[in-house]
Amino acid sequence: MRHFAGLTAFLAVALVVAPADVSVSLQALLVQEPPVSVEAPPRTALSAQDHAEARYHADLAAVRDFRPAYPFWQHIFQIPDGSIIFGSAEDGRLLATFPTRGNWARDGVWTDPALRRALDGVRLTRRLRDRRDQVEEALAPLVGDVVHNPTRGRFLEPHAARYGSFLDEWGAIYERFAVPPQIGLAQAIVESGLNGRARSGANARGFCQWLRRNWSHLNRLAPNVIEEYNQTTQAPYCAAHLTILATMYGSFIPALSEHHAGGVNVGRTVINGERLGGGDTREQYLMGAEFARDLRGISIRRYRDLFRTYGPRSFLYAEMVFGNTINVERLLESTSQDQIFAMRAPRDIPLTEVTAKTGLSRDEIKRFNPALIRRVPARANLYLPSYVEAFGPDVSFWQRPPSDAYTAVLSEFVQLDASVERWHEASFEQTLRGFQHRFLDTETEEGAVMGTMLAYIIGNLRTSRRAAILDEFRTSGRIQQLFERGLSELAR
Repeated sequence: MRHFAGLTAFLAVALVVAPADVSVSLQALLVQEPPVSVEAPPRTALSAQDHAEARYHADLAAVRDFRPAYPFWQHIFQIPDGSIIFGSAEDGRLLATFPTRGNWARDGVWTDPALRRALDGVRLTRRLRDRRDQVEEALAPLVGDVVHNPTRGRFLEPHAARYGSFLDEWGAIYERFAVPPQIGLAQAIVESGLNGRARSGANARGFCQWLRRNWSHLNRLAPNVIEEYNQTTQAPYCAAHLTILATMYGSFIPALSEHHAGGVNVGRTVINGERLGGGDTREQYLMGAEFARDLRGISIRRYRDLFRTYGPRSFLYAEMVFGNTINVERLLESTSQDQIFAMRAPRDIPLTEVTAKTGLSRDEIKRFNPALIRRVPARANLYLPSYVEAFGPDVSFWQRPPSDAYTAVLSEFVQLDASVERWHEASFEQTLRGFQHRFLDTETEEGAVMGTMLAYIIGNLRTSRRAAILDEFRTSGRIQQLFERGLSELAR
């Protein structure tokens, strides 16, 4: 029950997730003259990057307070598959590693030698789940609460070896959209292990694991061809989406969680957190998440209407991303970095032509372009370690300083002073449309990405029932009674 501070008045909260399909094109959204923004100008004169860094550090302070175990999640992707690791819930330090199969009393590796005798006299069962619980019970009196999880080192290791030299370039892309690179790259580690060709059972694809239908929708909005299996193509759109959501929430924490749990689930979580007395959206989200987790521990069936499909992984998602910022820093320090240059193909370019003109091997070209099978389609990007004029204009925006026009509009956008509720009011479309036009008017690559992503968000806000669903959740007397019943039961 830590951090629960009582009930406060309700604040309307509604969130954005990737739409299944929105039948609107970028051109259609630009038919009208751009309206004048109706929002107040930013109160500060910080640059977009400075503002994002301040937001990130405030988020990190909140994560340290609410989720002190977050460093534990770096170890999941550092240790090869086939182990169960235990860590301290108080500070995330690694305590012990055990083989999934084997004699834990004999084969366990204790990071803290003082704990070696913790299992003396404990008769461990054969069933893995029960054995994990036994070790947790044995460690708790010695170190306090513990966390444990299977390792997934193979999810990251081979792709970090192949693509880790691109992290600096991808980080520069995230930074161009006012996303701290460690956050964007850590999310990519959690989602895809940096594998450009990653594909989930639900057909989520590539670096950030967006569903195929969402990439198809973005392709209809974008002025050029998006090949979603290229990490360097995905990164700008992932960054733009994250910075828009972080602007809406005033925090990267619920913005990250929305990517996994969906806007309605995060919306319910934030609303519950406000009822609990959270002072701002990040605190409301973190308090509401604890509330949902604890209620699930009492009865999923009885309290399901308070959290629906917001489950254990939803609870952990943002924490896992913050924990893996440590892996981003480790990889950057240990891996020499390569440059990436982008050329916009004026025509279909066969792979054989690329090998002939560059002298690079097919494997090296595909390392830069995981989407490339036989040819680069016209209006798509070809990525190489140096610019080759024959393959089209240089669109490597991260290799040059941003324009003054783009810098100005991005800085104003990320400091936009509007509540989440305001974002879902019909009149706020004018403000978003105004920024969309202004980004496109910069006539820059990054401005086109922001304009495309704002078109995507505008279409979603226009057609989604999310606001109505969350308004009902916020005002329902039945939900309020269920909330109070759950709060009372947790307090016993």
